[in-house]
Amino acid sequence: MRVSQLLKVKGREVATISEDRTVEEALVMLRERQIGALVVTGPTPPLVGIFSERDVVRALAARGATILAERVGQLMSTDVSVCGESNELHELMTMMTERRIRHVPVVDGGSLVGLVSIGDVVKARLDELEHDKRDLLEYVSGR
Repeated sequence: MRVSQLLKVKGREVATISEDRTVEEALVMLRERQIGALVVTGPTPPLVGIFSERDVVRALAARGATILAERVGQLMSTDVSVCGESNELHELMTMMTERRIRHVPVVDGGSLVGLVSIGDVVKARLDELEHDKRDLLEYVSGR
């Protein structure tokens, strides 16, 4: 399965935030949308970073609640791994596992076209396995 197929099922909506917004504003967005990360936009398209729950936990542990007033750009991860729509799901799974990341922006032609989470990848893989199981059962039973 390609990333483009996963996006057809999941959708292409990406929650973004400007790097100059506060961490508190970002946390409100994460809670309201019930998501774990925001793609951070800035002067350089298509993105300048990613802001995740993990970034918040690390900063809280290091500096305490004062981080709520800081800018997203101060906490975001800037070493962002991206993929394209033509990438295979197994390539994405390998990248996420090796780099220990949970969210991968999808970039096509210099534009942000989606965001894939580890949950999206697991669901897509489970759906593939279920489909394969049904096919095998039908084959074995002679249907």
